[in-house]
Amino acid sequence: MATYSHSRISTYENCPYQYKLRYIDKVKVDVPTTIEAFMGSMVHETLEFLYKNKKFKKRVAKNILIKFYRDLWAKNYSEDILIVKAEQEGLKADNYRKMGEKFISDYFDRMRPFEEMTILGLETMDRMTLPDGNQWHVRIDKLGCDSEGNYYVCDYKTNARMKDQEEADSDRQLALYSIWVKDKFKDAKSVKLIWHMLAFNKDAVSERTDEQLEKLQQEVIEIIKEIESATEFPRNQTALCDYCVYKEQCPSFKHEAELDKLETIEEFKEDEGVKLVDEFSEIKTKLSELKKAEDEFRDKLIQFAKQFEVDVVYGSNKKCSVKEFDKIVLPEDREKLIKVLKEKGVWEDLVTLNYMKLNSKVIKGELDKEIKDTVEIVKDFKLSLSKRKDVEEE
Repeated sequence: MATYSHSRISTYENCPYQYKLRYIDKVKVDVPTTIEAFMGSMVHETLEFLYKNKKFKKRVAKNILIKFYRDLWAKNYSEDILIVKAEQEGLKADNYRKMGEKFISDYFDRMRPFEEMTILGLETMDRMTLPDGNQWHVRIDKLGCDSEGNYYVCDYKTNARMKDQEEADSDRQLALYSIWVKDKFKDAKSVKLIWHMLAFNKDAVSERTDEQLEKLQQEVIEIIKEIESATEFPRNQTALCDYCVYKEQCPSFKHEAELDKLETIEEFKEDEGVKLVDEFSEIKTKLSELKKAEDEFRDKLIQFAKQFEVDVVYGSNKKCSVKEFDKIVLPEDREKLIKVLKEKGVWEDLVTLNYMKLNSKVIKGELDKEIKDTVEIVKDFKLSLSKRKDVEEE
């Protein structure tokens, strides 16, 4: 049996291929620390320091807490921390340091004297056993309770987007932790899920019923079953690819990563892949222009034939036949047409095999083995051109 987590499941949902590289192939890569992640880590450690002292009845003044944060930042900050995204917005590392300091200051003012709950755990590292025998990783920033049997699963968030109620009520991560809490603390009358949205100095709060938790747990088990039975791990290209640490290993970005290493424009233009795509693009452009010209000349020939009342137009070496014929236009309400055809007994004579639908259902395994065995599955390729988003229009 394996140990799963919200992060592990989310990786598979976002990109099965990334999941394969990380959890099955266990490809080792250097994972750079971003300035956003670094700031979040420093804030977490500072608040952990606050509550650890509080747990042992030791008071921490606000100025001491801020000094702890500043010292922690100075001790751990290094120049190799990525601030690329921040720089695009005109921000520097010091802007993030000040942001984190404000988060802590605002939180301190809002929550003191910190008597809202009895602290049971900070940055917990535990496991719970799922009904299928697999383990689920439980990591809670702050776990507490009050004297009335209310338990609190708290998570610190430093991101710049406020979590709305709908998102909080559908969150999987903290909801699963509440199952662990109810199992561990039998006196729990309720488990409240709290996201401390530090950038807004507000909380998002949610609570789940036992029925909702049972359904959620079953959904997780189904996802795990899908993961463990998977034989194909397709790539899923989304905006998240820009932040993926496996870009150099991913077939969708490997060539781009190699091009980024080239030092001169001459080396770039001499790359075989670049030349092939550029030539292919030029051919596709010419074909598109020719198709447009073909349509224009088709219309001109039809008009010529109509004007001079001929059905064959002669050229130097070729002649073009222009024949007018009748054709039907299918109605928008196809179901009505099909119903009439069936009533008249001609539907079976007119229906044809839909290759696209059959191909899709066979490949997805939606048809039984007997049908699948009547066809042969082979590999083919589809080429499509699109604009590189990192290249500006001239």
